[in-house]
Amino acid sequence: MHIQDTNVILIVDDIPTNLEVLSEALIDAGFEVAVATSGESALKQVEYDLPTLILLDVMMPGIGGFETCRQLKANPKTKDIPIIFMTALSDSVDKVKGLSLGAVDYITKPFQQAEVLARVQVHVQLRNIGVALEKQNIHLKQEIEQRIAAEAALQQLTQDLEQRVAARTEELSQALHTLQNAQVQLVQSEKLATLGQLVAGIAHEINNPVNFIYANIHHANKYIHDLLVLIQLYLERYPHPADDIEKTIKDVDLEFLIEDLPKLLSSMEMGAARISEIVKSFRNFSRHDEADIKIVDLHEGIDNTLKILEHRLKKKVDAPAIRLLKKYGNLPMVECCAGKMNQVFMNIISNAIDALEEASSNGERLIEPTILIHTDVEAEYVVIRIIDNGLGIPQDVQQRLFDPFFTTKPAGKGTGLGLSISYQIVKEQHGGSLLCISNPGKGAEFVIKIPIKHLSQSEQVLSLARQ
Repeated sequence: MHIQDTNVILIVDDIPTNLEVLSEALIDAGFEVAVATSGESALKQVEYDLPTLILLDVMMPGIGGFETCRQLKANPKTKDIPIIFMTALSDSVDKVKGLSLGAVDYITKPFQQAEVLARVQVHVQLRNIGVALEKQNIHLKQEIEQRIAAEAALQQLTQDLEQRVAARTEELSQALHTLQNAQVQLVQSEKLATLGQLVAGIAHEINNPVNFIYANIHHANKYIHDLLVLIQLYLERYPHPADDIEKTIKDVDLEFLIEDLPKLLSSMEMGAARISEIVKSFRNFSRHDEADIKIVDLHEGIDNTLKILEHRLKKKVDAPAIRLLKKYGNLPMVECCAGKMNQVFMNIISNAIDALEEASSNGERLIEPTILIHTDVEAEYVVIRIIDNGLGIPQDVQQRLFDPFFTTKPAGKGTGLGLSISYQIVKEQHGGSLLCISNPGKGAEFVIKIPIKHLSQSEQVLSLARQ
């Protein structure tokens, strides 16, 4: 659409008197006026000077008003210019014909000056409103292009983040695998004395890229949150986008992306935190670091662990879903190292899930695979019982269950460190106890018992002696 800076009225009439009367009235009203004495000259004139509105006489020699109107509407350059027919005819058929050709109104001869000015002013205003709307449409298109660019940037950011996390995760997996092999070789070579220093050193090296990933996820989460807020604000301000934008929104399922992307980042963040906890556990195993003792809610730690393991409880192609029962007692706040106790919960619950999955893979048909977590208070201790209804643990295996590097899992499935580290955390660092109660075919129960108030070194020695 051509945007006219001034309101120019083109009068097309073959009678000079009519041109003079209309021109004088329109100029007095503040309009600029151009004139043409035939349809042919009008068609040529609009090619180089577009008017805001055209007053077009119906009855003219040569190309009449109706044909002139038809050609104007057929021209993409002039099709949006409003046309008002001027006629002395009162036949409604002629008026209908003119309107059907695209005219917006009629004025009849002899002219009533007030009527002419009123009709012209109305249609000029409508024309100007149309021009203003076109400007808004141009601005809207620009905003849509910016929004598309923002969505593309968001998608690229997500892809880059996933690639970086995948690359770092692969590096960490390889480093952990190398560490496990090194540990076994050291033990087999009777160099257990140097194990602590080795584990602490490698854990330190792993910790740096883990912290890098974790910190970047935090910033990426904020950036993506800001972009989602921007997209949501745009959708609220412009609820009816263009058809191609509406189609793209449906194709990419924008509502699902907005809902799922924060969850995806949250899962990544939880995974990075989980790797960090593993690194801390290796340090604890080597006794290289001493953890801070804080007052914590153990139920919160158990629930956070279950969130990380939630995907393993769901139904799989070759295994049914695992039912989780929680019978929480009224536990007080406990003085302990939250991170280390969370690692204990992670190790034991993971082993329970492994046992139930093994039962399913061996063709054992459990009534319903179930894990029960029961908490209670006994004197000055809290007791956490983690019970599964799997195949149970043979007595000979129970005797070695907490030995370092002992595992019954296939190669590549376990390192034999999980329960050993858990035992060290509970017994040696918290002055508690960790034991297993199991009979073949009747599942297994792990009982964690730690003092409500953290014991000093001497108190822990006395507690261990009593146990």
